[in-house]
Amino acid sequence: MALVAAGVVVLDCAEPEKLAGFYKELLEAEEVDAHANRVEVQAADGFRLALRRDVNATPPSWPRPENSLQVHLEFVVDDLDAVERRIVGLGGRPVETGDASGHTEERGYADPAGHSFTVRRGVPTAPKQG
Repeated sequence: MALVAAGVVVLDCAEPEKLAGFYKELLEAEEVDAHANRVEVQAADGFRLALRRDVNATPPSWPRPENSLQVHLEFVVDDLDAVERRIVGLGGRPVETGDASGHTEERGYADPAGHSFTVRRGVPTAPKQG
């Protein structure tokens, strides 16, 4: 039997209730736990994400190096355009990561609190470069 039975990704932010709403809608998740300083959501596939209040949280500046990537979430999707419309409609924003021309299988975004995440089709075939 494993010593660790389950895990949860925790993101620090100034307004966990607001950010939980973003991820509940994006992931079609449900709120499974809430306290004064933490809200946890769970997607249908079992993925758990908690948002913890930290009034001094500083959003990462990725892809700029001065306050670079602190955590990075990655979601697998079928329709990149439909997911992008949903993300922007929920208050997220696209992140400029280089040449935007041509067909891409992966796109970068920031949630309303500034945490970066990627949506992609398929499974990555190579390690991150750089």
